[in-house]
Amino acid sequence: MSKPVVAIVGRPNVGKSTLFNALAGEMISIVKDTPGVTRDRIYADVTWLDKEFTMIDTGGIEPDSKDVILSQMREQAQIAIDTADVIIFITDVRQGLVDADSKVADMLRRSGKPVVLVVNKVDNFDKFMPDVYEFYNLGIGDPVPISASSRLGLGDMLEAVVSHFPDGSAEEEEDDRPRIAIVGKPNVGKSSIINRLLGENRVIVSDIAGTTRDAIDTAIVHNGKEYVFIDTAGLRRKSRIKEELERYSIIRTVTAVERADVVLMVIDATEGVTEQDAKIAGIAHERGKGVIIVVNKWDAIEKNDRTMREYEKDIRHVLSYMPYAEIMYVSALTGQRLNKLYDMIDMVIENQTLRIATGVLNEIMTEAVAMQQPPSDKGKRLKLYYITQVSVKPPTFVIFVNDKELMHFSYTRYLENKIREAFGFRGTSLKFFIRERKEKEQ
Repeated sequence: MSKPVVAIVGRPNVGKSTLFNALAGEMISIVKDTPGVTRDRIYADVTWLDKEFTMIDTGGIEPDSKDVILSQMREQAQIAIDTADVIIFITDVRQGLVDADSKVADMLRRSGKPVVLVVNKVDNFDKFMPDVYEFYNLGIGDPVPISASSRLGLGDMLEAVVSHFPDGSAEEEEDDRPRIAIVGKPNVGKSSIINRLLGENRVIVSDIAGTTRDAIDTAIVHNGKEYVFIDTAGLRRKSRIKEELERYSIIRTVTAVERADVVLMVIDATEGVTEQDAKIAGIAHERGKGVIIVVNKWDAIEKNDRTMREYEKDIRHVLSYMPYAEIMYVSALTGQRLNKLYDMIDMVIENQTLRIATGVLNEIMTEAVAMQQPPSDKGKRLKLYYITQVSVKPPTFVIFVNDKELMHFSYTRYLENKIREAFGFRGTSLKFFIRERKEKEQ
């Protein structure tokens, strides 16, 4: 089940990033008193009580003139409407209700998406409450007064947000079809790959970067088995600013990856692997999804006996944090190797859901410890008591030790490599949690 997505929308300088950081629990966005300086991370995972969701700061408004602000706010609201399950519409009690707020409120109301109206900068409830009532005029429900910088009222706001999440019981009818997100920079051939797999031009493709309007789910049956492909191109041609385009594509990617089991990271063979590719692949890695790197336009590359080896070396270097990712070289134009994608997807899903018996895991760990002594510090040596697998998608393990501080990242990596040697786990990341257990508890 994918996590709900919550988007924050609002004018410049009303406190979107301050609220985002307060909820994310760390300074992720850059906050200054200059409107339009939100850069950097634009999404974060948030847990409140027992609810988890992905939060997106739609940001990115450069206030040149009132018209520009309004058109960009509409664009921002559209992103939220397209991608979010719940929208937080943030306004400013000190600036009061302005025309742009009303126009965006109209758009949000027409979308039919749940909207939580938040009035920020209410540092003193007694003093500002009469001004908060003015926001009832927007006609999108009760305004929730908060102060993001003082962290006042956030509980009430979150209560309103999670009340719109789907009920857990409705999720029980799980759709067990494999869901595959196709991600990558604009114009690397994501839609062409889906068209080729479909055998028809259902997704509009042209040579202009960013011509696929929205994320489209396409069901494809192969050998009697149904797969759902999520095409994330989703860039708006209206966005003239490169940074806005990139931001929008990343928001799209986050929401699509959230819903997928396996991510196909498409790279243009003629361009090679780029920094933006690394950024996009990182989203799938952080979320523990199965990953297949699909090098498209392979037919356009002049090859010799070393080409593939050198290309792989390059990819492994730039995407060094995901050595487990599978790599495939394809051509959407000629159809080269595309049918092999299904076998690869099946294999990765199998590895994502693989469970290893606790007894076997502990045998591997005991052997690994015998071969390489755990680290020690100031005479105290790390002791590993026990390992067990607690979940799948991605396979997640808990290791019980005597002292968490001694469990160096490199030793965890060593144990991961030993587990991979035994079971492969190709195409999926593995997660490890280290728990302390005192000797007397043994």
